[in-house]
Amino acid sequence: MLIPSKLRRPARLHNTVPRQRLLDRLSSAANYRLALITSPAGYGKTTLIAQWAAARQDLGWFSLDESDNEPEIFANYLVAAIQQATDGHCLRSEALAQKHQYASLATLFAQLSVDLADWDKPLFLVIDDYHLITNSVIHDAMRGLLRQQPDNLKLVLLSRNLPSLGIANLRVRDQLLEIGSQQLAFTHEEAKLFFDCRLDMSIESQDSNRLCDEVAGWATALQLIVLSTRQSDTPASKTARRLSGINAGHLSDYLVDEVLDRVDGATRRFLLRCSLLRSMNDVLIDRLTGEENGQQRLEQTEHQGLFIQRMDDSGEWFRFHPLFAGFLRQRCQWELAAELPEIHRSAAAGWLELGYPGEAIHHAMAADDVEMMCRILLDSGWTLFNHGELALLDRCLKHLPYDVLILRPRLVLLKGWLAQSQHRCAEVASLLAHDKAEMARRKLDVSPWLAAEFNALLAQVAINTGKPDEAEALAAEALRFLPQCNYFGRIVATSVTGEVAHCKGQLTIALTMMQQTDRMARQHGVYHYALWALLQQSEILIAQGYLQAAFEIQDKAFELVGEQHLEQLPMHEFLLRLRAQLLWSWSRLDEAEQAALAGLKVLAGAEPQQQLQCLAMLAKIALARGDFDNARSHLHRCENLMSGAQYHSDWVTNADKPRVLFWQLTGDTDAAARWLGQTVKPDNVDNHFLQGQWRNIARAQILLGQFDEAEVVLDELNDNARQLRLVSDLNRNLLLNNLIYWHAGRKNDAQKVLMEALSLANRTGFISHFVIEGETMAVQLRQLLQLGVLPELEQQRTRRILRDINAHHRHKFAHFDEDFVQQLLHHPQVPELIRISPLTQREWQVLGLIYSGYSNNQIAGELEVAATTIKTHIRNLYQKLGVGQRQDAVQQVKKMLTMIGYAV
Repeated sequence: MLIPSKLRRPARLHNTVPRQRLLDRLSSAANYRLALITSPAGYGKTTLIAQWAAARQDLGWFSLDESDNEPEIFANYLVAAIQQATDGHCLRSEALAQKHQYASLATLFAQLSVDLADWDKPLFLVIDDYHLITNSVIHDAMRGLLRQQPDNLKLVLLSRNLPSLGIANLRVRDQLLEIGSQQLAFTHEEAKLFFDCRLDMSIESQDSNRLCDEVAGWATALQLIVLSTRQSDTPASKTARRLSGINAGHLSDYLVDEVLDRVDGATRRFLLRCSLLRSMNDVLIDRLTGEENGQQRLEQTEHQGLFIQRMDDSGEWFRFHPLFAGFLRQRCQWELAAELPEIHRSAAAGWLELGYPGEAIHHAMAADDVEMMCRILLDSGWTLFNHGELALLDRCLKHLPYDVLILRPRLVLLKGWLAQSQHRCAEVASLLAHDKAEMARRKLDVSPWLAAEFNALLAQVAINTGKPDEAEALAAEALRFLPQCNYFGRIVATSVTGEVAHCKGQLTIALTMMQQTDRMARQHGVYHYALWALLQQSEILIAQGYLQAAFEIQDKAFELVGEQHLEQLPMHEFLLRLRAQLLWSWSRLDEAEQAALAGLKVLAGAEPQQQLQCLAMLAKIALARGDFDNARSHLHRCENLMSGAQYHSDWVTNADKPRVLFWQLTGDTDAAARWLGQTVKPDNVDNHFLQGQWRNIARAQILLGQFDEAEVVLDELNDNARQLRLVSDLNRNLLLNNLIYWHAGRKNDAQKVLMEALSLANRTGFISHFVIEGETMAVQLRQLLQLGVLPELEQQRTRRILRDINAHHRHKFAHFDEDFVQQLLHHPQVPELIRISPLTQREWQVLGLIYSGYSNNQIAGELEVAATTIKTHIRNLYQKLGVGQRQDAVQQVKKMLTMIGYAV
């Protein structure tokens, strides 16, 4: 639905004066990031660049008009211009732009830069009339594009003023080529050529020079001199004197006297009526004038020199010179005020005939023709919606009187989906409730299938706002009445049904519904719902303990993202976060970190509040590594975000988990107590979302020594997890049971639940859930290995967990408590040197911290002694061990641990 003429470079005008001195300057444009051509209207910016671009094949052209101030429209045209120049090379960016599947213009332009990185030819992008852009979102994105544009891409901007693009920095770095009004003004030689090409009689050089000086080389004034001389007996010198000192602001009176009043009535009427068009062809001219020779009329007007310009070499599309167009529109408002609605209606009809409903709506709104607006919206509203024309639809729907809108339920539905797509969830339900009540009051006939479409939308709103019972009922009603051909409504209702089952812990039903949603959405090309269905399937499989199956579903989701160019959708971040969660469970921490960081990159153009879950994931990764400093940093950012925004309960649960773990690992009982006193306790534990927050509560209770209270919580969690087959949750819960029993001295119970947890881990693949518990877990796992009670699979997992604890998890005194030291010293294979020169208990502690990776200063901080004291301890223990440096001491410890069967 892009207007072709806006993407075509202007045709070279007949008798155009070659501006060789300026073309020579432009020949070096490839050496700069940006070529900026600025001047007031009428100085020949577009004509100059059209001359320069005429022989270039590596160039895309985008002529702006007022409608391009919307980011989505601007993006579509800009990418289309690049595609023309590269013969369709940037397919990924094109798909993102066409489907509006990007988080922001900045992220789309970032993808464009990536696409162009492997384009091995120079490339120019010309954007004409950039002064029409006032939207700060577009300016910000263009600044980003200038910063990250590949070396082969050069921008050429034409504007009446300096654009808000931070060009000072480019100027300082000599990356800006500038041509302004002084350079664009015609020289004496150029003016002489200009007159010689256009006047029947030659003009003397001294006269030409004087005329040029009197109008300060302004190209439009020179053209007016020629036009006035042709149309009257007025000498060129007299015309020039009248134009001397004139500017665009005072041009109107002159154009009335010297141009408009001198043409015949039919031409005057043609000029005024057609001025309302931002671009025109013969179809539109025929509609607006009632004539049947639109193409001929356009060419005659061009021949007369009446400031009309070809927009491409085909001669199909034309537009008025911007300065003349503004003048004509103003005169049209005055002279044809009574006819304006009819003119705009004719223009709308012409655009509809050409297949451009967006342009048609622009004129229908200008005509204030609500019936025509309604017809266009009913016929093409969903097409505009699917092409991302949301701002245009919003303006149009707001333009309609409510009494007109409410009589057309399909438009009420469109308005509701528009609000939903703009994430105004809180408004949608109340808006639709009011509208449905009003339709009932007016006794409007709403067909069952249309009522079902409303229910599908309301079901989506209900599930988004945490009302699963309401969502379930609405989705069921929608599916009951929606015909098979109404695929979108059925996809929505099926998806909501699956999500409700997921929330209620009915995982088998939920999985089936989401698989059905995936199939339907792919069949009908509704790929964002297909991606959502895959994400839900992955979450369900993780809850059921089938992490490998979830991993494979995620692979399918990544394939879909790539195939359908969904990289910039917020759901892509959700996918990356799910992948990070799964990799964390398997202790593939480097890969988990990469996925979480990639999720943050997807959110680069979104509000900072959206980063909460990725930051919480990064905190969990740091904790699994024993990296408390990084964990503290990520958690600090999480807490700042949570203090400034309201989040869904699931988000709060995921952010609370690393906070409570951090308090446990650092012994911060005060923070845990404050949180426990303030946190909202869920009403039930019917699904894995609610299990997560109750598990956070139980962990905080354990840290505070409230073992009985925590055990009551966990008993209920385990009952529900077994009933609902929440295998992963049961696996996590048992590890907390183990903590309770261990700290309470119930070693047999602790061993029993730990063995069950290890058995479940054969299905879930859990590693980090064990590792995060640190030394308490390591002591018990070593005992199980010594007892020889574990089956082979559990033994392998136990050794892997112990290896990760040794590698990552820093415990205050590592493994070297008094019991362990005594066991080591009495081992038959312990080196004689250790026996005859035994380390003190403090030296063992220092050795353990060295082995755990602590620096001297960190050891001093842990043991609360001076750094010089630590150096003394280290010197003594090195002497007793017979080693000379830190790495030798670490290797000695590894040998001792291996010798007694603790290192794996």
